[in-house]
Amino acid sequence: MPDAAPRSILLVEDDPIVRMLMVDVLEDAGHHVIEADGWDTAIAVLANPAQAVALLITDVGLGGTPDRDGLGLAREALRLREGLPVLVASGYVGPGGGTGEALDIPPGAEQIGKPFSIDQLRDKVQGLLA
Repeated sequence: MPDAAPRSILLVEDDPIVRMLMVDVLEDAGHHVIEADGWDTAIAVLANPAQAVALLITDVGLGGTPDRDGLGLAREALRLREGLPVLVASGYVGPGGGTGEALDIPPGAEQIGKPFSIDQLRDKVQGLLA
């Protein structure tokens, strides 16, 4: 069932299959999805003030250099667009066995652990956009 207020979501995922599945879930929820396969495309969208973005969802491991990973992108996004809700997706399991324990998630950003269910993604997005 689509949300009452569709929003533009910037989805940054370098795995085309995962990106396609996430786009399907988000579009089924009634959102407009702007797809990016990495840092450069995402920054171009975020740096364009005419492009509405209500939420950034980024994978941690974008396949680039360590300073151009999803955490760096989240930090840069928050610099470019103060107050932008950011959701960081990671399959990293920290030293204590919990997902993301050792990740340095930027203040104000939230995390979702991979693998996640469709319902978990929908609920997280709905909560961030509320």
